[in-house]
Amino acid sequence: MKNKIVLVGCGNVGMAYSYALLNQKTYVDKLVLIDLDKEYTEGQAMDLNHCLSYSPSKIEVISGHYSDCKDAKIVVLAAGANQALGETRMDLINKNSFIFKSIVDEVMKSGFDGIFLVATNPLDVMTYLTLKYSKLPPNRIIGSGTTLDTSRLRYMISTKVNVSPEDIDAFVIGEHGDSEFVPWSTVSIGLSKIHNFLSYEDQKKIEDDVKNSAYEIIKKKGATCYGIGMCLVKITNAILEDKKIILPVSSYDKKNDVCISTPAIVCSQGVKEKIFIPLTLDEEAKLTKSINTIKDAIKSLD
Repeated sequence: MKNKIVLVGCGNVGMAYSYALLNQKTYVDKLVLIDLDKEYTEGQAMDLNHCLSYSPSKIEVISGHYSDCKDAKIVVLAAGANQALGETRMDLINKNSFIFKSIVDEVMKSGFDGIFLVATNPLDVMTYLTLKYSKLPPNRIIGSGTTLDTSRLRYMISTKVNVSPEDIDAFVIGEHGDSEFVPWSTVSIGLSKIHNFLSYEDQKKIEDDVKNSAYEIIKKKGATCYGIGMCLVKITNAILEDKKIILPVSSYDKKNDVCISTPAIVCSQGVKEKIFIPLTLDEEAKLTKSINTIKDAIKSLD
């Protein structure tokens, strides 16, 4: 069976994801674009197909319909209102919860039985709603979570200590939003604890910069897209290639009845299992605060 991906929502994030797919070696055979503006998606499909002569991946790109979701391996949800200047991700909750109900219902009507990959903010709430609306097993609902925040963190540490981001073992966990945090007690470089490289002040500044990155980018250019596009491709490849790699995606926490980001093993079945890393008492309090933030947001919709 071919590896078909359906993308719902062809705005900045959706198209950054699509373009990143074409620029990497992937197992994707077909990419279907769905958006309210059918003519727009037809134009985007044409533009992307004109890249294929120079692309490492030979992906067929088409403008499609919800019926195309039936045999898709992954449906990527990038539709919804974007975070505007001065807005938090949580400010989008009422706008995007209504949009998601109709989208997920349409996808499920097609007979879809694959994996949802969610990129719409507020990320953890939208991931939770996708789980509830679709009624699919929890392992098959994945939010991009704090993969982008973690990428930002590793980049900022790398520029400070002059070490490749690939060799920095660090995660941002919790909500993809203002209550996210870095469990610094677990961060290491080459098995050496981070305090051997960075002072407390350095750590605090980097964590603040990571948390405020989206606000800064939105202030300067209106939206974030390239970073999250690459993160979505990373998760897509982990699923299609059954990589079993550890990524800080947003997935279901049964104990707390929320979707939240912790390191998790991502494979062909979605999230194989969440990894609960040892935390200090202070870090545990921050995680509890993050869980409660998401819970309160979900309750506001109820």
